[in-house]
Amino acid sequence: MRHSLPIAPQFYVTAPQPCPYLQGQSERKLFTALTGEGARALNDTLSKQGFRRSQNVLYRPACSECAACLSARIRVADFEPSRSQRKSLARNGHLNREATSPWATDEQFALFRRYLDSRHADGGMADMDVFEFAAMIEETPVRSRVIEYTEKPEGSPKGKRGSGRKLVAVCLTDVLDDGLSLVYSFYDPDRIKDGLGTYMILDHIALARQVGLPYVYLGYWVPGSAKMDYKARFGALEVYRDGEWRALGDPAEHGQQPHPLSVRPITEQVAAITLPPVEPPHRPSR
Repeated sequence: MRHSLPIAPQFYVTAPQPCPYLQGQSERKLFTALTGEGARALNDTLSKQGFRRSQNVLYRPACSECAACLSARIRVADFEPSRSQRKSLARNGHLNREATSPWATDEQFALFRRYLDSRHADGGMADMDVFEFAAMIEETPVRSRVIEYTEKPEGSPKGKRGSGRKLVAVCLTDVLDDGLSLVYSFYDPDRIKDGLGTYMILDHIALARQVGLPYVYLGYWVPGSAKMDYKARFGALEVYRDGEWRALGDPAEHGQQPHPLSVRPITEQVAAITLPPVEPPHRPSR
């Protein structure tokens, strides 16, 4: 008779690299593989502890001298849009939301390339080709959706999906057991004034409310990074800090914590991670 024992996820740390958010800082990531039958439970559990998904990997910043990156999420039940956010809802209210399976298309990639070339030409994804883009969208071991936002040009006839439609924004979204997680989003760079990035977050809040999910996960908020300022503008925002979710409060009170003694060693960080319960192996009936 063969017995098999459950194997706990193995955690690894990347080599230091220049931080893309704070000048003069370096970054490291703590990560683990996201594979097998337990992938969805692991994604659900670690997302609640500040981890993020990228394809079949879960990661969390683990920098040796900085703890600025804070995982952020919105409490859906308590969220009320600001005046400017209500304007974004009104400005983009004509857009049509289409949720599809995670499948990459040429139309998505064309929009993605325009977005990168205009907004992040010097970023880490600047050289991503169509095959890497397809991997980002399609290589998901969990429940994911591609949410497209489209419009019909003025004067175009009504018809089936794709007839005369124009793709203006896309979001790759994971469906967690307690919320929606925005993995990556991009939009038409010629429509900056429309606030499409803000609108996609607002629409995900509405979608989460419709299906009874309590949170919308936004990824990392980094105090001191202009790229991340927009996340602090959402009400009912929580950040994961020192092992718990806390209300953001005054963004100015969140410092970068550059002193190395303020950051726990990697071994302590890994030891504090809670893993999902291991399901007993299925035994066929005799």
